[in-house]
Amino acid sequence: MGWTYWVAMDEVEVVLAHSERATLRVGDVFLKVDGDQARIDREVEALALVPVPAPRVLWRQPSVLAISAVPGTVLATLGEPSTASPAAWAAAGAAVRKLHDAPLPPWTSRGGQNLDKLAADLDAECERLVSGGILPADLVTRNREVAEAALRPWTPVFTHGDLHVAHVFVEGDELTGIIDWSEAGSGDGLRDLATLTLAHPDRLGDVVEGYGTGVDVDVIHAWWSVRSLLATRWLIEHDFDPFTPGGEVDVLRARM
Repeated sequence: MGWTYWVAMDEVEVVLAHSERATLRVGDVFLKVDGDQARIDREVEALALVPVPAPRVLWRQPSVLAISAVPGTVLATLGEPSTASPAAWAAAGAAVRKLHDAPLPPWTSRGGQNLDKLAADLDAECERLVSGGILPADLVTRNREVAEAALRPWTPVFTHGDLHVAHVFVEGDELTGIIDWSEAGSGDGLRDLATLTLAHPDRLGDVVEGYGTGVDVDVIHAWWSVRSLLATRWLIEHDFDPFTPGGEVDVLRARM
């Protein structure tokens, strides 16, 4: 039997939309529509396990998940300086550490994939970026060199898997919630820290202060290159712009 959930609303806000999935906000409810049922199932499983503030699952139907909104505002916005305090960034780092110290989920995140496969995917993507004229060869080659430091054995931890700043909410100096757990799973914790600071590298020190020990900054720099190389073409094909100031291409250029 389905559930009816009534909300007071003035409008429907499209938060994210592309050919694979869409997220709508209706009042205090987020509706996630996904062509991949496994992603919805994975998010529900992850939300039942995470030890940090996160949305509540309200109901689910095939291809649709309804979750509660979290209070506060996003930690930062791509292409704009973050107005969040250093303490708020440190609070985000502390929450990530709490997640990474939690018991492992029984599945692997996309970022926790086999090292040989990750290296092969990265090499193939670098070739496409150059042959397709998307990025110059010297930029791709340099970042592939930097990326190598991420391709090392790691101790798996419970990772968010897509921890960019729009998924982290704060209020004042406090973290109020982390959303979008569809990519969560066992993986490399430094990848989470790299994703969080990708567009705001000046805040890495604040995040590390909250996170604590065990952070290799060179590996974080390497994950910045890995994520940007793998994401650039996908973003273009899904009508996003990796050339936006502070975006993936600027991240790659900063490694030159």
